[in-house]
Amino acid sequence: MSVGSVGDEVRSEQARPQQSLGTDAARNLATTTKSAPQMQEITSRWLLRMLPWVQVQGGTYRVNRRLSYAVGDGRVTFVQTGDRVAVIPAELGELPALRGFADEAALAELAQRCTQREFAAGQIIATAGEETDRVYLLAHGRVEQIGTGPYGDEAVLGVLADGAYFGEASLLDPDARWKSTVRAATACTVLQLTRADVTNLAERAESLAGHLAGVAALPSRRTNRYGEAAIDLSAGHVGEAVVPHTFVDYDAAPREYELSVAQTVLKVHTRVADLYNQPMNQTEQQLRLTVEALRERQEHELINNREFGLLANCDYGQRLQPHDGVPGPDDMDELLSRRRGSKMFLAHPRAIAAFGRECNRRGLVPQSVEIGGNQIPAWRGVPIFPSNKIPITGARTTSIICMRTGEQEQGVIGLHQTGLPDEIEPSLSVRFMGIDEQALISYLVTAYYSAAVLVPDALGVLENVEISRWQ
Repeated sequence: MSVGSVGDEVRSEQARPQQSLGTDAARNLATTTKSAPQMQEITSRWLLRMLPWVQVQGGTYRVNRRLSYAVGDGRVTFVQTGDRVAVIPAELGELPALRGFADEAALAELAQRCTQREFAAGQIIATAGEETDRVYLLAHGRVEQIGTGPYGDEAVLGVLADGAYFGEASLLDPDARWKSTVRAATACTVLQLTRADVTNLAERAESLAGHLAGVAALPSRRTNRYGEAAIDLSAGHVGEAVVPHTFVDYDAAPREYELSVAQTVLKVHTRVADLYNQPMNQTEQQLRLTVEALRERQEHELINNREFGLLANCDYGQRLQPHDGVPGPDDMDELLSRRRGSKMFLAHPRAIAAFGRECNRRGLVPQSVEIGGNQIPAWRGVPIFPSNKIPITGARTTSIICMRTGEQEQGVIGLHQTGLPDEIEPSLSVRFMGIDEQALISYLVTAYYSAAVLVPDALGVLENVEISRWQ
């Protein structure tokens, strides 16, 4: 068909008179079928659904624990300028020997005495059995603690990453020796502080000398393996043995969790509320979507908040590093072994996919469990719930959380307060604030919440999990 003939046909179609009502005009008289307003931000929010919630009267929850004599188990923070790394002076207080030491001038001088060293992957940093006279601060990289297995073979006892330290006993004990070999698993940047530097400064700074003497005398009372004051008991004795006397000492300054708040003011024009309420109530839909956004923010805060969030409040002794970067079955088993009665994993969907790839590579098929009519992937019978609130770093790494939950189980609990005025959901209220001179109706939407870790081993985190490696 020629171009001319096509043009003639189009013109004839346009000239032909319309014989029926067009669809565009018909829609003006039709009643459309509508969906409720949709929102892409809404997720499954498994953490809010699975966390046991405890009623908190007075807005504060106090966690009482046994007295603990732990003298430092934190992480050290560094600053980087080009290829040079320096430790923040106050962060040296995370070392057990310097925990609680507040002389800023002395800490600054110790920070200046830290020297930088670089280790290549596979290089030995320290050898088991040798004397140690320095502490290493790991600024960047990952190191493995190597020991001897039961049959004389090499065994990886642990993995340390950014912010960790090792050899800390050398600052107080002149006879300290390395208990395990330390080997760089990746290229590492470390700072080293020698016992001689600390001793020389202590000879001139009375505050440091007094602090070190006090720390050295601290373990005078027996403790259990968790650092808590020991309870003296006697068992298996015969005859008229003297039964020991004891008491349970409490922490004199227990931590208190105050309920956090998330709020917003929702405004709806009276004209909209009056005239456009069919077939759906505009105010109800506005409130529904606002509450959904508020609950999403609540779950985000429970994971990421610096004061009470799970990632920030995990004890450093319960933080693990993956042995090969990717989350493997061995890492998940290690995470489970750190606590009794683990109830749930929480991971970013991409971390779950990375774990699935590692299982596929090994020929393993993770099982699934049914939770509320949903099939949830599981490992060793513990469900792995997805949550996109767990952050992914620029290096394409994330974290996997494992926890025991419940107040009776000494686990992780959610905190809220019900019975609020104008409450529409537990611990969430919508209060009418009035109508202003612009005919805008205002509603104050408020949610109160927090989370508490009752004992340190209730919560564990597998950190620096690689999610972008494909085998």
